Amino acid sequence: MSTNTIDVGVIGVGNMGRHHARVYQELPTTKLIGVADADLEAATGIASDYETTALSIEKLLDRVDAVSIAVPTEYHFETAMAAFRKGTHVLVEKPIVHAPEYAQELIESARERDLVLQVGHIERFNPAIQALVDIVPDLDVLAVDARRLGPPLDREMGTSPVLDLMIHDIDILLSLLDEKGEVRHASATADDQHVTATVEFGDVLGTLTASRITQRKVRELTITARECQVFVDYISRSIQIHRHSLPEYIEENGDLRYRHENIVEHPTVENGEPLKKELAAFAEAVRTGTEPVVTGTDGLDALRVASEIETVALGGERVIQ
Repeated sequence: MSTNTIDVGVIGVGNMGRHHARVYQELPTTKLIGVADADLEAATGIASDYETTALSIEKLLDRVDAVSIAVPTEYHFETAMAAFRKGTHVLVEKPIVHAPEYAQELIESARERDLVLQVGHIERFNPAIQALVDIVPDLDVLAVDARRLGPPLDREMGTSPVLDLMIHDIDILLSLLDEKGEVRHASATADDQHVTATVEFGDVLGTLTASRITQRKVRELTITARECQVFVDYISRSIQIHRHSLPEYIEENGDLRYRHENIVEHPTVENGEPLKKELAAFAEAVRTGTEPVVTGTDGLDALRVASEIETVALGGERVIQ
């Protein structure tokens, strides 16, 4: 595909899908042909907001080159397969599907048809993470600590905090450290809404926490290396690098005081909406026929680790061999 713009659609216009519709309407490289949703009233409202058309899934797939799938996770597989059968490129929201074996089938289906399959791990496009990609290779990383916390939701979620929240950090760490994640421990509170896990990424020790019961929204990543400590705030999209920490005692007016000084660097982080970066990258992969930034295999790798954490922490049969 060599045209400057591609015809796109959105299937599922709930909390996330409606933003896909908005961004596609704003991007110069995409033309929003239509939206589809099981709730026709919702689809009609979003279509009106963004000057497009509410269509059935089948009619939408007949008219577009590529589609975003933002339906509940349990419907990811069947919806993406329907798109592939129509020859349509797919961006599917995370997690890629509800079980690893279905992810592998999706990957193979896209490959056989020479179609793009991108997974919506949006934090890969957070400007702070994009800046971090250039920092981590120069570090001797020892440990990582990821926290993704927030207050109780006012709506029902079909997935656990692991597949809803923690999977973002799993994907980031797999990508940054380029190591397979080995789950060593995982546990949850009685209501399954607060989960912690210990995961080894090669020689790097990882501690991950995801919660829907804290009263403060937190999205943070701390990287401890021999040379420094790196702190990333996803919300403010900022990075701090702490170096050369020097503790000392000083005498002041006859009193002995303790002082701890260090150098804090603030790397430049570009601006930009992560979702807009993500969908622009998807459109470029479709237009040029190149591999997307977040592949189906990336989505499967994150799902494998998340599924094992979920199984260990929340009980049930082990799904990862």
